[in-house]
Amino acid sequence: MNTTITVNADQSTGTISRHIYGHFAEHLGRCIYEGIWVGEDSPIPNTRGIRNDVLEALRNLSIPVLRWPGGCFADEYHWKDGIGPREQRKRMVNTHWGGVVENNHFGTHEFLDLCELLGTEPYICGNVGSGTVQEMQEWVEYMTFDGESPMADWRKANGREKPWKLKYFGVGNENWGCGGNMRPAYYADEYRRFQTYVRNYGENRVYKIAGGANSDDYNWTETLMREAGGYMDGLSLHNYTVPGGFEVKRPATGFDEAEWFETMQLALRMDELITRHKAIMDQHDPKKRVGLIVDEWGTWFQVEPGTNPGFLYQQNSLRDALVAGLHFHVFHRHCDRVHMANIAQTVNVLQAMILTEGAEMLLTPTYHVFEMFKVHQDAEALSLHLDTGDYTLGDESIPQISASASKRADGTLDISLCNLDPNREAAVSLQLRGLAGIPEVSGRVLTHNDMNAHNTFSQPETVKPQAFEGVRSVSADGLSAVLPPASVVVLTLLS
Repeated sequence: MNTTITVNADQSTGTISRHIYGHFAEHLGRCIYEGIWVGEDSPIPNTRGIRNDVLEALRNLSIPVLRWPGGCFADEYHWKDGIGPREQRKRMVNTHWGGVVENNHFGTHEFLDLCELLGTEPYICGNVGSGTVQEMQEWVEYMTFDGESPMADWRKANGREKPWKLKYFGVGNENWGCGGNMRPAYYADEYRRFQTYVRNYGENRVYKIAGGANSDDYNWTETLMREAGGYMDGLSLHNYTVPGGFEVKRPATGFDEAEWFETMQLALRMDELITRHKAIMDQHDPKKRVGLIVDEWGTWFQVEPGTNPGFLYQQNSLRDALVAGLHFHVFHRHCDRVHMANIAQTVNVLQAMILTEGAEMLLTPTYHVFEMFKVHQDAEALSLHLDTGDYTLGDESIPQISASASKRADGTLDISLCNLDPNREAAVSLQLRGLAGIPEVSGRVLTHNDMNAHNTFSQPETVKPQAFEGVRSVSADGLSAVLPPASVVVLTLLS
């Protein structure tokens, strides 16, 4: 059947927070070291140790917020080891990720310098699992206090006279697991204690984020909201798309249609998870003061052959691009509660934007979806009705088309569409209500005739956006278009 989509251009369902397009960079594998930080003496062109090619590519995404230093690494990270002269910094073993030696050359100053170079907001995750209240309190004081104090004086001695602006601060990470194996009631008390000492200095106001649930652990959300909801601004949620499950993860490329289908099913599950966690939050916080922070999401496959299993380095195919598009559509639908989301991770780890190999760098299909979709940042989400047929494999079916629409401040409409079926194109009739005149339509498409298509260092542009030629007709009432199989399309309408 043909797909019919009705977009009500004059009916906003809320603002899509730009922070939904956030990123995550952990001290894991080659994300920080080699991927972002190469050091000032590297032959790879860099700005104060941060590689220029990655910097330029990330700037093009208009990254709104960047989470650091973990992840599981955060709850064994002691920030004082990562400041001062680099040659004097304490070395440690990264026990979570590969057992490699961490030299702490990328620390607080380097991360906040990266954020300033990117024009992005920092989101720092503090250590509850193996850290102390005093350590966390002093970190915030070190970064944000503008006056005379032991921590502010230490910051100045290390070369930073003025404090940084820091809004987002996470009080622990995955405290149900690598962050301390706590029970929810215990963590709720620990959260209340630790957050007490995360102070606001001067005009800086910290948005405090509590460590939230793993996937469908609704009891965790219920307990945290009941026992500590009044002390938090945000509550996190982590969920990965893992075909086959964590015990039998599958390769990132070389998959068949059954694995493609399962991956799409799992990506669509994010809607159920957010709906149910939201329902719990609504009971305790009907005015939606507390934001849902999906600060780890993305695909998780087998590592590439011959790489360190603890580095989580995986390829990124057209399939990952569809997963990203589906997640953004879910986040848009729930923009009344989802304030931030952070893909895991930015470079060389899991569903990365960028892969590097020495001085070489490539952009992944996921990167291109982030770039195409950035038009939705801070736009008004529009009311949309979707009537689509199914994509069926065997005895199971999922909707063939996913869609989302938004309106920018200047009135420009952007409509994003995903065709999940790798075999069938899709005829789409877009009905536009609340829009005067015949719009001028342009678009871009990300697709390939091979669902396993991906970019390599020898062929870095196998999957990249192209001009969309599938629009068949345009009138004052709407337009018709044909989407290729396995495609992501973004249409821009000017009236």
